Amino acid sequence: MAYPDEKTLLKVTQGDEAAFAELYNYYKVPALRFSISLLKDEEEAENMLQDVFVKIWLKKEQIKPDLNFNSYLFTCLRNMAFDHFKKMEKSEFLRKQYMEIMKASVDDEKEEKERRIFMVQTAVESLSLKRKQILRLNIEEGKSYQEIAEFLRISKNTVKNQLVKAKQILREKVDFAAV
Repeated sequence: MAYPDEKTLLKVTQGDEAAFAELYNYYKVPALRFSISLLKDEEEAENMLQDVFVKIWLKKEQIKPDLNFNSYLFTCLRNMAFDHFKKMEKSEFLRKQYMEIMKASVDDEKEEKERRIFMVQTAVESLSLKRKQILRLNIEEGKSYQEIAEFLRISKNTVKNQLVKAKQILREKVDFAAV
């Protein structure tokens, strides 16, 4: 096909689909090459080419047949590529911002966990020696009430009462410190 002349462009402005197909077929390969050279992504370049021709069809009445259509088309493609890069840049910026927020959130959670561990450790240290020993044997070593009672030579009921009291004190101190 020869270079689209003013008659072809005039037909396009009047809604002639065959003339538009002729225009598209003439520019498809060079416009695609141009888009690929800008974007370095063939699939995205094909999408952009389709988008620009859809926009041209939708605004066909605004085409000026006496002006340089070639220049108009490649300027549109260049502008779409720039818009694409701006979108990608903004998307990357938003992704980085999201990652920073998530990292800060994880850091906050870690700090909160460390603070709670410190509060529990402080509360455990405030227990009497006997309660602390019974609590550690039960929690850290996993010993049963009976095993603790035999090890410390106290009654099983005393072990139970001391653990209940120790846990109650810990709960109160940790809850109070959290407020």
